[in-house]
Amino acid sequence: YELDVSRNNITGTLDPRLFPDGTNEPRTGLISIRNFLSQRTLLGGKIPNEIGNIRNLTLLALDENNFYGPIPPSIGNCTHLSVLRLNENHLSGTIPSSIGKLTNLTDVRFHINNLTGTVPRELGNLSSLVVLHLAENNFVGELPPEVCKGGKLVNFSAAYNSFTGLIPRSLRNCSTLYRVRMEYNQLKGYADQDFGVYPNLTYLDFSYNKVQGQLSAKWGACNNLQLLKMAGNSISSIIQEEIFQLKQLEVLDLSNNQISGKIPLQIENANRLFQLNLGGNKLTGMIPEEIGKLSNLEDLDLSMNKLFGPIPNQIEDCSKLQSLNLSNNHLNGTIPYQIGNLAALQEFLDLSYNSFSGEIPADLSKLENLVSLNLSHNNLSGGIPEFLGGMLSLSTINLSYNHLEGPVPKSGIFNSSVLPSDLRNNKDLCGNIQGLRPCEVSVIEPVDGSSKRKNLAVLLGSILGGSLFLSLVLVGILCFRKKQESAFSRHSSSTTKRNNLFSIWSFDGQIVYKDIIEATNNFDSQCCVGEGALGKVYKAVIKGGGQVFAVKKMKCESDSLDFQSIKSFQSEVEAMGETRHRNIVKLYGFCYRGTHTFLIYEYMERGNLADMLGNDKNALELDWPKRVEIVKGVAHALSYMHHDHNPPLIHRDISSKNVLLSFNLEARVSDFGTARFLKPDSSIWTSFAGTYGYAAPGA
Repeated sequence: YELDVSRNNITGTLDPRLFPDGTNEPRTGLISIRNFLSQRTLLGGKIPNEIGNIRNLTLLALDENNFYGPIPPSIGNCTHLSVLRLNENHLSGTIPSSIGKLTNLTDVRFHINNLTGTVPRELGNLSSLVVLHLAENNFVGELPPEVCKGGKLVNFSAAYNSFTGLIPRSLRNCSTLYRVRMEYNQLKGYADQDFGVYPNLTYLDFSYNKVQGQLSAKWGACNNLQLLKMAGNSISSIIQEEIFQLKQLEVLDLSNNQISGKIPLQIENANRLFQLNLGGNKLTGMIPEEIGKLSNLEDLDLSMNKLFGPIPNQIEDCSKLQSLNLSNNHLNGTIPYQIGNLAALQEFLDLSYNSFSGEIPADLSKLENLVSLNLSHNNLSGGIPEFLGGMLSLSTINLSYNHLEGPVPKSGIFNSSVLPSDLRNNKDLCGNIQGLRPCEVSVIEPVDGSSKRKNLAVLLGSILGGSLFLSLVLVGILCFRKKQESAFSRHSSSTTKRNNLFSIWSFDGQIVYKDIIEATNNFDSQCCVGEGALGKVYKAVIKGGGQVFAVKKMKCESDSLDFQSIKSFQSEVEAMGETRHRNIVKLYGFCYRGTHTFLIYEYMERGNLADMLGNDKNALELDWPKRVEIVKGVAHALSYMHHDHNPPLIHRDISSKNVLLSFNLEARVSDFGTARFLKPDSSIWTSFAGTYGYAAPGA
């Protein structure tokens, strides 16, 4: 009574002869089955209309295949059907109205297809619905107003379509809701009227619609809410302090609305927040000192408001911040040196379009992982510090429209990717960058014998002092490198010395370790999203906050890893642990112990470039401008590895499979398992590593 051919490499189409009408040979084909599952296979073609002959079918799961064409109207004949999953195919056309006959449906999934037209109102009249997914199609018109008619709806998504009309009125009293996604449509409604109190709700996103109204205090009664996004609407009023009473809240995005007033001091209560975006509103007043109580905050965006006054020194207590955007406000005073204590800051620091004065603080030199720095359009004075040229992770910098003067540093980003526009409109900068005047060369005046002897003594003293300093620096570097090698060696040695050899940056290692194991169901095959020569890659969705990671698990246990696997694992950790670039995939941490040997990366939603190009539908999305940007992204990553990384890093296996794509199709170079640091005395290697045809020259 059940046929399950899921997760196989089966190809071809569904032969209509598998579903006879029962008039001639009723015992042949699949006429008697109740559950038919064909998930994640290579099956394609059209879903045959004859599938409606399976009158006793209760579960049909054809998700994540290559089926195209319309949903057969005969599906309405399967009146016992309770689960219908057709998501992640290439289906087109409209949802047949006959689906309204399936009164036993509890789980309906049509998301990620090419379906068009309006959603039949009959679908909203199904009183048993628990799950309904319509997201990422081309639907128009209104959503069924009675989508929660039976009061059982738990999971509902309609995101990324062109729905118009009102937010379904039945959602207001649908207290069973657990997760709702309606972002990126043209839905109308009122934030304080069309939503109720949901005791079980953990995730709500209706960003980028046409919702008006005010921020209601009743959101504070949704005690389990972990993510609340309503960006890109026309919501007004102040931020109700009750929102910050939500003890489980981890993501809050109210950006690009008409919200006014001050940031409530009660913000300190939302201490689980790791993403806060209030940008693009009309907020006034000062940034409250209480923001320093958000010790878990990773992304903070208060840009494009009317905030004034200084940046509070307590910002340094947000020790996990990875990105900070305070641009386009009326902030003033000096840039506090405490920002330099934000060691985790790596995405960007944007303080542009404010009224900051004084010099660029020397403590910013401690931001060793920072990729982007924007201090433009302020009143900064003094010179450009030399340390900015030594920040090898920087890939973009903008210091324009200030009062800076003096020579521009010659190293690092100033020697590679800085543009004239990044320095324009300053007081008096000089250097070898287009648009700047050359710096003046000192003229040596003739001197008498006494002066010559004095100058010679000074010169000799300078040389001796410089030599001593250089020697001390070299010794320090050697000791540091030796310490690094020793530290990694301790990680790679016997596990009897330490109980926990899991290392992760910007997180609590013990907690995240357990979360990874739980999120992958102890590396169950259902969570696997890819496989390489040395291991499989799993998608890990962390419970609670919805954070997503890619976990690369080695094929062998760490206690029995062969030499090549150990070398690959060590190479990848060493290479990725020292790289910080926007076009290189981020390594968050690793585990090397017993049955668990894996690396944790940022998750790339669009997969790798090879698979993208190998899929006809996805390849069409990659027009020439997008492909050029991908090529440029890979080139920037390689340029950083070869020229700005010290020592130079050679990937040795650049291929389309090792170029990952983010949600907005930005390129990230990955898989450094064969990478090698280039030593000054090793201009050539005899051993081959990597993929033939894609290896870096000299590898």
